Amino acid sequence: MSRVEDIDRKIVGLLAGDGRMSYTDLGRATGLSTSAVHQRVRRLEQRGVIRGYAAVIDAESVGLPLTAFISIRPIDPSAPDDAPERLRSLAEIEACHSVAGEESYILKVRVRAPSELETLLARIRAEANVSTRTTIVLSTPYEQRPLDV
Repeated sequence: MSRVEDIDRKIVGLLAGDGRMSYTDLGRATGLSTSAVHQRVRRLEQRGVIRGYAAVIDAESVGLPLTAFISIRPIDPSAPDDAPERLRSLAEIEACHSVAGEESYILKVRVRAPSELETLLARIRAEANVSTRTTIVLSTPYEQRPLDV
């Protein structure tokens, strides 16, 4: 990310906390006019600083109460590092992070039941030719906290 001015950082921080904040409210919070805020937000979007807006969904409410982190490591270390592409079509995978350490990637997954997690693990192993290590989430005190920009 290129250099972001202090006022733009404030706008980004406000939008990270409430992506539906109006330009008028952003203007009040930053001391800018509504049109100036609108231009700055548009510029931040064009530069890729703001990549999008999304609703935060309660996974349990939509029938996905089981969250797990799956660490994967290639069975054949000389094979191409293409696990993210091989696994992209698995809708249960919410996030894929490349990591340093023994594993190559950590996947965040959400499923309906332990049996679905077991099936998903088998699919991940087969499709990406990897070994897995799984950690099941018992509770989530917080997540998706706004960045401190």
